[in-house]
This record gives sequence, C-alpha cells and structure tokens, in this order.
Amino acid sequence: MTEDTTGRWRGWREAAEDALYGPGGFYLRPEGPAGHFRTSVHASALFAGAVAKLLCRVDEALDRPAALDFVDLGAGRGELVTGVLAALPAEVAARVRAYGVEIADRPEGLDRRIEWLGELPKGITGLLFANEWLDNVPVEVAEVDPAGVPRLVLVRDDGTERLGEPVAGAEAAWLARWWPQAPEEGLRAEIGLPRDTAWASAVACVDRGLAIAVDYAHTADTRPPFGTLTGFREGRETAPVPDGSCDITAHVALDACAQAGATAADTSGALPGAGLLTQRAALRALGITGARPPLTLASTDPAAYVRALAGAGEAAELTATGGLGDFGWLVQSVGIPDPLSN
Repeated sequence: MTEDTTGRWRGWREAAEDALYGPGGFYLRPEGPAGHFRTSVHASALFAGAVAKLLCRVDEALDRPAALDFVDLGAGRGELVTGVLAALPAEVAARVRAYGVEIADRPEGLDRRIEWLGELPKGITGLLFANEWLDNVPVEVAEVDPAGVPRLVLVRDDGTERLGEPVAGAEAAWLARWWPQAPEEGLRAEIGLPRDTAWASAVACVDRGLAIAVDYAHTADTRPPFGTLTGFREGRETAPVPDGSCDITAHVALDACAQAGATAADTSGALPGAGLLTQRAALRALGITGARPPLTLASTDPAAYVRALAGAGEAAELTATGGLGDFGWLVQSVGIPDPLSN
C-alpha cells in the first residue's frame, strides 16, 4: 500500500524526489519529458548534429581511440543519442559505444547499438552530455523569515508551503558561499549542493574526454532574489505541486557545479578545466549561427534555398536571446584541451 503523504510536511528535495522518480512519478510516465516540455533536442535535429560534431572534435583530441564513448545522461526516450548516431560520419559511428542513462525503462524500438543504463558507466573515454539533467536533481528551498534568518521551506503534496528549521550545516555553508541572502523577509534560494555532488560524480566517471551540462542557469552575479522553482505540465508552466502531476524544476547554479566538477577531475589525476558559456556561443563555435541563406540561392536552386531557410529558422531558435540561446553550457575537460575553444 502506498504511503499517504498528502498531509505531511517535508522539504522540497524529498517531496520532488518522490514526485519525479518515485512509484508513478512524473519521469516514469510513458510519454516521457517530450510530452510536457520542448528541449533543444526536440526543437531541431541541428542540435544533435552539433553534438555529433563536438563528439568528432573530442575524438580528434583523443587521437581517435578504438572505442569512443558517447553518454547521454538524462536521456529521456533516447532522442539525443539516436540523433547523434545518425549524424556521425560512418567511420566515427563504427567506433562509438553509445549509452543512454535514464531512470525510465528502455524505449521500444531504440537502436540496438545504444546500451540503456540506470546509472553512469565508469571509465568513459569520449563525451558525456547532460542536457537538462541537473535542473531535475531535486534541491531544498530556503526562504528568509521575518527575523532575517534563512529557513528551509516545507511543502505538502498539494503544494502548500510553510517555513521549517533554520538552514544549517553544509547547506548553510553552500548558501553563504554561492547564494548569500540579505536579511530581507521573503527572499528565496535553491540550495544547489545535491547538484554539485551529482555533477562531481558524473565528471569522476570520465577518464579522458569532455563532460558537458546544458541547463537553465544562473551565476553569482545573476541569482534571482525569489528563486526559480516552478512546474511544467503539457507544455505550460504551472505551479510546482509535488504530487507527480507535473515536472518540478529550478535553474542551476552552474558556477558552483563547475567548481565541484573541476575538483573531481583534479582528484582523478587529470588536468581540470571548466568553462561556462551560453548555448548561443557554444553552438556558434560548432557552426550553428542562424544566418539566412543568400537570396541568390533562391533563383539558382529554389529547393535548396527553402531547406536552408528552414534550417536557419531552427538555428535561430536554438541560439535565440531570451530563449534557448541563453541556456548555460558547463564544459569540463578531462585530460584534453577544450574542443569548443578550437
């Protein structure tokens, strides 16, 4: 019998964990994430093509190993890893070991070349790519009380909130370092410590290569004063209610994750190097600009012009200011130069 938690007060981390990944949780539904929100992967095949191009650069930096790993972390229903395999040159694809890492069961009809795992493989040589994964690592929420003290926010399954105990220990230290709050009632923050730990663990699985996290993000100079916790259901933003009916997400403090990942890479004996950039800058470095094709092409090859124009529109969406182009890319090199700086 499933425990009735509707009237129980608990922290947002536990409540979201159950709502997203527990029995009957949001991310275990048959329709998958694509049934509720649109990521860059779903917006255009150009995104998978760009990741494939990046994998080829990693391959070159690794001197073309006999086996080249591509790991899609938080793989949804395998859309990205499938697209990357399709976009790779045949010579590279023949050497790729492709993995989809996801809590949900293996999708029906998935390419047999893709190994489907519930946790990350060890000893990765290649590219680990986590697209909109960290934002769904549940975190605690803090709010400043009338006395100016940050307290944990407690929630019931119907979304009702109240304040709990003062933030203490490692969580208080994280807030002080990464998201210090003024003593002003009502200010909120998401305590990103579990995401730092998750990213450090992911980076530690890479022996040589590149680890990338792409997500809604903010850094120390752009922290939102009232946090970013929200929900998504059927393509619409909604109130975050931890009952399994909607996605529950919050933007990621990628600068904190970057430090945690660099420390993990250094511990492994590799050469750490973490960088932060926007998706717009990352995709432009991979040849996706959104530039319109020349009008002369319309007269010489109308069909090619129409195709190029459609591609330019998709590229513009992936790199748009105020949209997908503002996503943060955390790029963590492990033992190789950063291929995006080439």
